[in-house]
Amino acid sequence: MNTVSAAANGPWDVKNMEMDADLPAGYENIPQTPPTGRRAGIVLHPTSLPGPYGCGEIGHEAFKFIDWLDEAHIQVWQVLPLVPPGRPIPGLREAYWSPYSGEDANAGNTLLISLQSLVDMGLLQSADLPAESWSHDKCDWDYVTSVKDPLLYKAATALLSGSHAALKTEFQAWIAHADTAAWLEPAALFAVLCQRADLLGKSWWEWPAELRDMEPAAMAKVKEACASQLEAYKVLQWLFDKQWSQVKAYANSKGIKMLGDMPIYVGGQSADVWANRALFTLKSDGTAEAVAGVPPDMFSADGQLWGNPLYDWQAHEKEGFAWWTRRVRRSLWLYDETRIDHFRGLAGYWAVPGTATTAKTGSWKVGPGVKLFEALEKNLGHVPIIAEDLGVITPDVTALRAEIKAPGMLVLQFAWEGGATNVHLPHNHYKQSIVYPGTHDNDTTVGWFASASDDAKKHFRQYTGMTDDSQVSWCMMRQGLSSVSDTCIICMQDVLSLDTSARFNSPGVADGNWGWRMGPRVLREINEETGKLRGLVRIFDRTPAQHRDN
Repeated sequence: MNTVSAAANGPWDVKNMEMDADLPAGYENIPQTPPTGRRAGIVLHPTSLPGPYGCGEIGHEAFKFIDWLDEAHIQVWQVLPLVPPGRPIPGLREAYWSPYSGEDANAGNTLLISLQSLVDMGLLQSADLPAESWSHDKCDWDYVTSVKDPLLYKAATALLSGSHAALKTEFQAWIAHADTAAWLEPAALFAVLCQRADLLGKSWWEWPAELRDMEPAAMAKVKEACASQLEAYKVLQWLFDKQWSQVKAYANSKGIKMLGDMPIYVGGQSADVWANRALFTLKSDGTAEAVAGVPPDMFSADGQLWGNPLYDWQAHEKEGFAWWTRRVRRSLWLYDETRIDHFRGLAGYWAVPGTATTAKTGSWKVGPGVKLFEALEKNLGHVPIIAEDLGVITPDVTALRAEIKAPGMLVLQFAWEGGATNVHLPHNHYKQSIVYPGTHDNDTTVGWFASASDDAKKHFRQYTGMTDDSQVSWCMMRQGLSSVSDTCIICMQDVLSLDTSARFNSPGVADGNWGWRMGPRVLREINEETGKLRGLVRIFDRTPAQHRDN
């Protein structure tokens, strides 16, 4: 019989061994390779951080939150889109502020800029800052805009005045970069035109034809007449990028990855559509030929009519998916990984006529599929994408996710009805996935349980062994952290065991969303919760490498 030797400290290629061959000495002592890559994360949008001026900022409190994540042995901070949220527009839309309906897919939300950081940079004086107000337990957008917008413009003007040579040089290098210029110029033009007195409250397709169609002569006049406003817009975008890059770098230095969120569609009233009309299904006057939505289901007889203009995927393919490449390249700069919302629309999407009043009259269309991701890989290399594959998922969606090797999503709040084969139940989870107790679109776990059906509550108690309903949030978190899923991500509200009043978003409800904030003393007052979370992270092998020996 032949003797097969093993490489030192390495596995044997058993497939190529001859049957009955002698295994080497020490065979029984070779350890199995332990699983790797298990991690835990937290969902908290920066607007939910504490702060003195009505909403969270990417300043001091963001760094304190990263320190807390590190203390709890968390490896992922998930945020929602960082784009400028849809603001109310008189005559066009009322209360809004959704990060999923921004006016530009690449721009940053300048309301997140830290005013104190602007003082530290010398662009504002301490005397400029209003009295601090930490009492806003919800984002007070009227207060935020009234306080911050004038000071942000003042800081931008200070930089452009010429008395900050080093900062101005850094800013000019940033705007000159090709990746920045590609989105910044149309974003600035669009933002300035939307605020022009004669255009306020009008959609861009209602603008005079020369502005609607971006005629070169008309654009030249706008650039000349609005030069200072355009430059101020660009400065503020640079300041956002500068502050965010510092937050991201600090998180990365602690071994924490930033996970961003990319809505598959962009808003019709956006610079993205206005400046790239040929890439969307629009009529000659700029109105939508077809819009996005989802078909009727057991929850909605009319389906959901989202109203976003659809992509002309053949036009995107003809340009080599250049627009998507620019968008994803920007996302790779902002985040370490990106979740694509409504991923299923890249396999097959629901197209509704632009004049329809419900989504019932739509039809399924073929999406770009793997062609898009082949182009992204060719242009950008590996793109770390997470597929939001919730809802009605057909085999083509699953096949596309598998082909690009993207993790899918599981949500524990969906698990407790439908019997033992429910894919969201922990015993049905799969390794390459991300499990959430609930996402930003769900109720908090405490709120969910309070309104769950009796059957769901009974199943949850039986499955988990929970005997004290007051522990439902931690019991649900334990189910997620113990899952075989590589990543478990938990909304911060669940760590705090908060009820429905802390819900971040209720889909289909116009008012009361996007406002929840964490109190200014929370991180100092949750030592017990922090230790408990860290313990669960350790028990279920999600401790980051730098803390494994602690």
